[in-house]
Amino acid sequence: MELFAVPDLPEIREGDDLAAMIADRVDLREDDVVCVASTVVSKAEGRTADLDDFPPGPRATEIARNLEEISGDEKDPRFAQAVLENCTDVVMAEPFILTEAPFGHVSVNAGIDRSNVPDHDLLLLPERPSESAGHVHESLPESPPVLVTDTAGRSFRHGQRALTIGWAGMPASRDWRGETDRDGHELQVTVQSVVDELAGAANLVSGEGDGGDPVVIVRDWEFGDHDGSDNLFREMRGDFVRQALRVWEFDQ
Repeated sequence: MELFAVPDLPEIREGDDLAAMIADRVDLREDDVVCVASTVVSKAEGRTADLDDFPPGPRATEIARNLEEISGDEKDPRFAQAVLENCTDVVMAEPFILTEAPFGHVSVNAGIDRSNVPDHDLLLLPERPSESAGHVHESLPESPPVLVTDTAGRSFRHGQRALTIGWAGMPASRDWRGETDRDGHELQVTVQSVVDELAGAANLVSGEGDGGDPVVIVRDWEFGDHDGSDNLFREMRGDFVRQALRVWEFDQ
């Protein structure tokens, strides 16, 4: 397959038509996959905020104070309040804030970004990223699949990688269960998260920092003759790591 960045995209502002901006710069095909960074989706949707928009309550003040004691760095309780107001569950509050977004994604600090926000303090994740992906998908010529991507850390490993938080026009995973390996053994548990793998590949092209390109096209990739699944985010009853974190206590 081939991956390439959409060239010459300007700074995205609230109200910008991402689909039109992409279509003006690339001749799209029906079987392309369009990977769009959540940052530009959030900017187009006006998901910016200032710290003063979040006067801290008692819980945010306590969380900020505890994190300050742990790290030795000053922590703004307004930021903690912003995190609390943009999540549905606090998985853990120390030594960092790990949260669940309303759409199911688990990330640090509710995925709130404090960089690349020219006119505000904070950039929030899209409220409903799969709906955002669907809007771009339906508005693009040829209606190729669209992924809304973000970067996050990983348990048990250093470094960040890209993953998908919203998608439209294709399943999130391809299901290999019931198929066989090279020795004829039936696969029992293999469900491949192709949207995350495509996001990771796209991130190698898009890059990071001030030289990054926020939209990448994946071309000549095929889903194949597999069943699909949109079951990407684990539910609590089957997420044993989250269950363990609920009873774990941080020991400094």
